[in-house]
Amino acid sequence: MTNFVTVATFTYPYEYAILRIVLDQRGIKYVFENELMLSVFPFYSNAIGGISLKVHKNDVDLTKQILIDFDTKQSHLRIV
Repeated sequence: MTNFVTVATFTYPYEYAILRIVLDQRGIKYVFENELMLSVFPFYSNAIGGISLKVHKNDVDLTKQILIDFDTKQSHLRIV
């Protein structure tokens, strides 16, 4: 995990369901830290800092661009 960088934080798993599919399609190496913990105890999200999206340092720029694209009006997909 030393080569992975946090690029985004989410409160609940449904917020990044589409993002996971896009990352898989692009072949980006990622991990959602604290995902399992919050699937068991969803109300702990704020206490543990949410679910962190960590990507390999080589994929940081591409991942940030994907996140920006979700927020633009050009994309028909949205991150909640």
